[in-house]
Amino acid sequence: MKRKNLVGYAFIAPWLIGFLVFTLGPFLSSVYLSFTRYDIVTPPVWVGTANYEALASTDPLFWKSLAITLKYALVAVPVGIVAGVALALLLNVEVKGIALYRTIFYLPSIVPAVATTVVFAWILNPQVGLVNMILRNFGIVGPNWLNDVKTAFWSLVLMGLWGVGGSMIIYLAGLKDIPAYLYEAAVIDGANSFQRMRRITLPMLTPVIFFNLVMGTIGAFQYFTQAYIMTSGGPEESTTFYALYLYQRAWKYLDMGYASAMAWVLFILVVILTALIFRTQKRWVHYGS
Repeated sequence: MKRKNLVGYAFIAPWLIGFLVFTLGPFLSSVYLSFTRYDIVTPPVWVGTANYEALASTDPLFWKSLAITLKYALVAVPVGIVAGVALALLLNVEVKGIALYRTIFYLPSIVPAVATTVVFAWILNPQVGLVNMILRNFGIVGPNWLNDVKTAFWSLVLMGLWGVGGSMIIYLAGLKDIPAYLYEAAVIDGANSFQRMRRITLPMLTPVIFFNLVMGTIGAFQYFTQAYIMTSGGPEESTTFYALYLYQRAWKYLDMGYASAMAWVLFILVVILTALIFRTQKRWVHYGS
């Protein structure tokens, strides 16, 4: 028995070593570094809770970036859920060529984020972008999407809908899992399509919505690539998301201790929000049993 266990551990040893060296090790090291002043070049200097005190009292951009990220989570996550559910409902009908339509709507979600961001940077270009060119045909002068404080943030929110096909597939799988006899019984009882959706489809889909809500919230607090490539936090820091500001403190200013403290604040905040979401599930998530 012990020999079999040793063989098993030998097979998973590469993964265990990689996890310990590249995941758990840096994770624990960041705890120590968050209490130090560290610029990579010189050894860490212990400063106690100075980094956390600076975050709370002397760094207005910390609070601003946190507010921007919270705003994005409150807006983009619900919009993504509504769009994903609506798209899944549309693609749940059995018509000719439906598999092709599902594939077309899913494809954008597997395009690399960098490629998507570069394409949208061109689409939203105020001079030669596709959106403003279309608006000009209707006599409308389009805004400077990514360089205007009023539109930059919302441009990123709208761009997020491009990849809604990823969650759409999960919702579609959830729709396929709803027992057909529930709809048959509802039809016999005289329920119309709206009533069937309200009383059967959405309640039975809540476990999938709950999953995407949790994953979407966590993803929103890690939002980085699009803002980094398209706006670099501008204009006037209106798109300086928390993860982007953390990156800037770490690699632009080489303030690794401060960035580690920011990372741990983010980790604790995400854990708290996730726990709060889990506590609400008993009120609105309905499982088959």
